Amino acid sequence: MKRKSRLVIIIGLALLPLLFFITGCPSSSNNNNNHVTDSTKTVPEVKVLVPVFNADSAYYYTQTQVGFGPRIPGSKAHKECLDFIMSELEKDSLHPTKQTSKARTFDGKQFEFTNVTASSDPKNNVRILLCTHWDTRPWADLDSSKNDESFDGADDGASGVAMLLELAHHLKGAGIGVDLVFFDLEDYGQQEQVSWEVEKYKPQDNTWCTGSQYWASNLPTNYISPRFGILLDMVGGKNALFPVEGTSESFAPQIVRKVWDIAGRLGYGNYFTHDRTPPTIDDHLYVNKLANIPTIDIVHYDVKNRDYPYFHHKHSDNMSIIDKNTMKMVGTVLINVIYQEKNNSQTP
Repeated sequence: MKRKSRLVIIIGLALLPLLFFITGCPSSSNNNNNHVTDSTKTVPEVKVLVPVFNADSAYYYTQTQVGFGPRIPGSKAHKECLDFIMSELEKDSLHPTKQTSKARTFDGKQFEFTNVTASSDPKNNVRILLCTHWDTRPWADLDSSKNDESFDGADDGASGVAMLLELAHHLKGAGIGVDLVFFDLEDYGQQEQVSWEVEKYKPQDNTWCTGSQYWASNLPTNYISPRFGILLDMVGGKNALFPVEGTSESFAPQIVRKVWDIAGRLGYGNYFTHDRTPPTIDDHLYVNKLANIPTIDIVHYDVKNRDYPYFHHKHSDNMSIIDKNTMKMVGTVLINVIYQEKNNSQTP
């Protein structure tokens, strides 16, 4: 599917090549983007300076992780990726911290896992949470061949990490605090649990999302709870579609509306669709249930194709499916969410 061109209002092109303006007010039927009017006066719209999201950089971060090899817990690639994430966050002076514990997986193995948290403006009471998982499932068990072998996990894991690492460059000017959390041991669950169907999930069999379960049950001391959270999962693939995910709609419908409205105003309504998926089990489920932070999931899901998605836990999840256009779109939506939040007195 060929992407449509997207119109961005560029202001001060010669002097501000890296910035563009967006409207910080809810959309209106008035097509005049300079002001809205009533019968007595003209009210100027609030304009927000928003940095440009660098999709080339996000692509590089994805490629680097894939270059380590599958980030399977306990592997050399897993350790190298952890060191890489810590190093990149330190470059942005975000002072990342590790939260480490041990867990026994459904197949009887024991692993040490590490969640990473990095925060901008840590004393700011106005905060949001952005999160993703950084591990890779050990097997391409949904593939038709070699389903007991590992796969690259370019989109399922690496793309979300890449998105947060690129966003980390742009947090200091946002005027709010942002917590970036990278969950470990998310993708080592038992497939028979039908991980994407909450209605068939047995709460006593929590073999998925180990890192986020631990983080949400063991929040940092004196943690300032964010207004809301956004989870990223499979956000870099070609022809990606981001419908409204069922668990997100159940726990945080107002955040879904906030993010999808921003995406629509940016011209991405054909990709951030208003189709609905079934409720899914992903890290945001536990952030909602255990940490009580209203959190949504931006996740690729083609509701018209029950083979959801064609590369999920398959060898086809490699760099060939990663699309800079998708990363640009999702990154642009997120950076606008971050920079607009300062002007919101409360979550709508």
